[in-house]
Amino acid sequence: MRVLVSAVGLSRRFAPLVVLGFVVLAALGLRYSAGHLAIDTDTDHLFAASLPWRQAQMEEARQFPQFDGLIVAVVKGATPEEARETAVALNAALNRDKTDFHDSAYPAGDAFYAREGLLLLPTGQLAKLLGQIVAAQPFLGQLAADPSGRGLATGLSLLAQGVGAGADLTPYDGALTAVAASLRAAAAGRAEPLSWAGLMGGGLESGPEMVLAHPVLNQGDLQPGGAPTAAMMRVAAALPDVKAGRVSVDYTGDIPLSDEEFASLTQGLAAGGAVSVVLIATWLFFAVRSWRMIVPILLTLVMGLVLTVSFAALTVKVMNLISVAFAILFVGLAVDFAIQFCVRLRDVSMHEKALGAALDETARQAGGQIALAAIATSCGFLAFWPTSFIGVAELGEIAGAGMFIALICTLTFLPALLMLFRPRAEGREVGLPMGRRVDGWLKRKRAMVLGAFAVLGMAGLVAGALVRFDANPLDTKDPDTMSMRTLSGMMDNPQTNPFYADMLAPNLAAARALGDRLAGLKGVAAVISGATFVPDDQDAKLAMLAQAQTILAPTLLAASAPPKAPPSAEALRASFAKTAADIAAVRDRLPAGAPLAEIGTAIAALARAPDAQLLAANDALVRFLPQTLAQLGESLAATRITEANLPQSVARDWFLPDGRVRVQVVPGPEAATTAGMKDFAQAVLAVDPKAGGPAVETLETAKTILGAFREAAVLAFIAIAVILAVVFRDAREMAQVLATLLLSCLLTALFAKLAGVEINYANIIALPLLLGVGVSFNVYFVMNYRAGLRRFWASATARAVLFSALTTGTAFGALAASADRGTASMGVLLLISLAAVLVATFVFLPALLYAQKDA
Repeated sequence: MRVLVSAVGLSRRFAPLVVLGFVVLAALGLRYSAGHLAIDTDTDHLFAASLPWRQAQMEEARQFPQFDGLIVAVVKGATPEEARETAVALNAALNRDKTDFHDSAYPAGDAFYAREGLLLLPTGQLAKLLGQIVAAQPFLGQLAADPSGRGLATGLSLLAQGVGAGADLTPYDGALTAVAASLRAAAAGRAEPLSWAGLMGGGLESGPEMVLAHPVLNQGDLQPGGAPTAAMMRVAAALPDVKAGRVSVDYTGDIPLSDEEFASLTQGLAAGGAVSVVLIATWLFFAVRSWRMIVPILLTLVMGLVLTVSFAALTVKVMNLISVAFAILFVGLAVDFAIQFCVRLRDVSMHEKALGAALDETARQAGGQIALAAIATSCGFLAFWPTSFIGVAELGEIAGAGMFIALICTLTFLPALLMLFRPRAEGREVGLPMGRRVDGWLKRKRAMVLGAFAVLGMAGLVAGALVRFDANPLDTKDPDTMSMRTLSGMMDNPQTNPFYADMLAPNLAAARALGDRLAGLKGVAAVISGATFVPDDQDAKLAMLAQAQTILAPTLLAASAPPKAPPSAEALRASFAKTAADIAAVRDRLPAGAPLAEIGTAIAALARAPDAQLLAANDALVRFLPQTLAQLGESLAATRITEANLPQSVARDWFLPDGRVRVQVVPGPEAATTAGMKDFAQAVLAVDPKAGGPAVETLETAKTILGAFREAAVLAFIAIAVILAVVFRDAREMAQVLATLLLSCLLTALFAKLAGVEINYANIIALPLLLGVGVSFNVYFVMNYRAGLRRFWASATARAVLFSALTTGTAFGALAASADRGTASMGVLLLISLAAVLVATFVFLPALLYAQKDA
């Protein structure tokens, strides 16, 4: 205590020198911070690299670097061919741009899939597809001989003749529906390309096309991948089918996800900060009612913040997406010390008019209480320091030290400023309005109040058991950014689901056995491995392909012949009119809603269209036909795939140089929830405890976070209990503070459950922090009671605590209003915990103290 009083006394006596010294120190700190403090937006770095799952994650990134540090362009088209053409063009353009990209890849465009792709299909699916193609041979023959609208019309006439002969076209309804849609569009003057790959592929063409680009990052920028992402979108916007509105190009990937998270974190920061400052200044006015105190408080707050930033630059050096929140937390919590000091100074100055003597007396009365509050709050932060949750460990280190810095500023810089600003002595009581009446009511109704809180405490205990932990890191990101919208649209597709699990098998045979075992697990949608690309049953598949190639030989030969001159408008009109008549002749034999009937109507209308419209329709209808027929011929000539002849472009994604084979397990839609993802990851780990990948990492992340929380909560509670025992040396007073603290925790759980708030990796920091904040408020009242003060609401302390809570709540509200969902959830939970602390401190604690025999 003497040290604290001496610090205040020396600071007020040498006020100009003290202020100058702090200003010089702050200037040096800011200069150092500007060149040595950085921000890391990578959420992987929120956890210690020494954790086993992080070690596995980093090892996988080393083994398969092509999947790390990506911007992923997701290309969707009105037809698969348009999407592929756009993806090919985009990939080529990105590979040419060495300013913004190291490299780019379009895996699905590899020639291997065009040549051997049919061998990768399951035997039954391949047989069905080839059966459909062979059955359509007469139709395809006409198209191969005449790849034009005239050839299409001739083929449709053959189908009409088949209906007249009793053929059932129901198996071809899907393909014919697509033809009908394209012809209807052409008849309406909209020449839309027809997807021949979709017609002959039997629905095999699915999912978006993806281009994977490794950007050149600008580490000096707050969004390192911002320039490459913008360059990608400029290139995409200039591509023909994108300009025509037929193809869309969106993006996602770990680089833009990190960039957008930081952008959402800083969005509205300046405006929110300005509003917070105005609101804090307003609360300060109601608390101290003098600009001569408000300005010193704000300057003290700024000084403490600058010095804390300097501390971060010296120690942490690189802050993360959680630790950057220390600034707002510092403002919200450190202002309490200055408010307590100034409000208590107002109270003291009613009797001690000399400012110097009043400052010394305030230090004697409140200095110890403020110091205890600072130490307790710091413990709430520092309890996270030893944990493996680096995100909040760094926040704990910075903010924990910040509380001590704020304490030093409050007991040195603030008194020096007050001596320079010289606030006037107080002339009226400082307690809260109606304070005496509330104190009287609490004293009379203490038993009822304590009984009500007993019920609320039990409800909080139940709510605490029911509060869910959301382990999905994506749920803390802004869902309205392009990266998140794109990623959300990929969740339901097994080919693009981001929450897969990975493992390594020693060889190809082991990979097949492991894949079969994993495929039988509940919740598994697909298993892909190196064995997928060296398939079984190749003898049977090659025989089927050879047979189909023989049957389709005339068609394939015709397709390879030099192209004929395109038909004239008159020739097209005559062909379309004949086909319309052929379909009309059998219309009564078609079932209701048959697509061939719709084709007849559309092609009849098209036969009456102007020449320009007919020629545009012809170009659109057969735009992709020649390349589809050429690819069909190439894929039917597939050769055996072995591990040895697998192209390097494919092998590097699934095989390691030492022969190990990557196996990827994709979950079904059940894994969209935290519980479903947990079940999926646990099922995979039961098969292979060394499994990794995003699904397993998410489960392990949750374990790490919850373990860190338990560790921090225990450490904070022990530290606070030891501090209280040293300060109070009275079991009853210590129990009063801890009982109020426990009730604050239970009320927080109850309020959070009622508000529908879930715990996640960002907002969990609020819980150990609650211990420190709760103790700091409670300590003021208990220490006043020890000193003989029997008024609570009517005391200067109550006014200081209330307006301190309002300023703290304003700062937390700035977090809650953040566009970043993780930061916002932290702010919301901090506000809830603050409300719980206030209720416990202002209602429960006075009733508890009044219940004592000496009250």
